[in-house]
Amino acid sequence: MILRSSGPSPFGRKVKIVAKMLGIYDQLSVEMSNTNDPADTLRQQNPLGKIPILILDDGRKIFDSRVICEYLDAQVDGTTLHPTESDARWEALTLQALGDGIVDASILQVYETRMRPEDKRHDDWLSYQAGKVKRSLDHLSANAPSLEGDLTIGHVAIACALGYLDLRFEGTWRASYPTLVSWLETFDARVPAFEATKFVA
Repeated sequence: MILRSSGPSPFGRKVKIVAKMLGIYDQLSVEMSNTNDPADTLRQQNPLGKIPILILDDGRKIFDSRVICEYLDAQVDGTTLHPTESDARWEALTLQALGDGIVDASILQVYETRMRPEDKRHDDWLSYQAGKVKRSLDHLSANAPSLEGDLTIGHVAIACALGYLDLRFEGTWRASYPTLVSWLETFDARVPAFEATKFVA
């Protein structure tokens, strides 16, 4: 299978961590992609022009990260990162939605400053997206998901979101959220794939 991604992509990182946790990372061939390059074939592989994309051996394409992670999980017998029991499943998927939402709002802030000239940047829009991230971190700080039992896709998504804030916002969140700093350190110690997939500029 081919995984189209990029080094800094938090969604690509999520897929890589899941593949490593499931023990099937060696079945993936990771190909770097450039979403800004119109000549990159990813726009034919995913009409949205977004990564990650998983290309199966028969040529089928699967996206986005949520679908790819669940597909990979379904290929492995035994412990799953996507619980099937009702309450646990909705909790894991909701936590994943929160982590992915933090990343979405963070990426929009990055794009606003990276893609627009300074005189055309919209401060209200930046504040709106930053507010999503702050409310989410406030919620997680008060309701940090337990790391004592089985880990789920929700835990992975939250870890990747915090990792992306470290990458693109220089870890400024850490001073205000010591509980989440401790949570991420515990996750990192338990999941070696987190450090192994860290982007180094």
